Amino acid sequence: MSDSLERLYLAVLAARDLDPATSRTARLFQRGPSKMAKKLAEEAIEVVIDAVNGDSEAVIRESADLLYNLTVLWASAGVRPEDVWREMTRREDMLGIAEKLPKSPMKLPKVASPRVAARRPIVALESRTARKRH
Repeated sequence: MSDSLERLYLAVLAARDLDPATSRTARLFQRGPSKMAKKLAEEAIEVVIDAVNGDSEAVIRESADLLYNLTVLWASAGVRPEDVWREMTRREDMLGIAEKLPKSPMKLPKVASPRVAARRPIVALESRTARKRH
């Protein structure tokens, strides 16, 4: 998957200087980071709505739009996919792949080498489909 996002990132970079009249990517670059951020937020909201409604196919489509808009915003901010992957590796080494770093500081155990450290186990989800709560 990281290869797909890398290809998307390179395509976004290549398209940013095209004619904004014919390229959505060039138009986003022309309009600037605030418009890019707005489009990213809109796509994220659409993913959430579709997930809550249990529409898996729409979640897939909107997720692709979300990744596109995220990649455009990365390119505008000078962030490369490998920068994000490096951060993902750092977090995995600290907390495990399925954890988000906490907002407040926390004490982490000191380890000699982050790659040798014991990782938290990956826990499989019970089901890949959304369940309705009653």
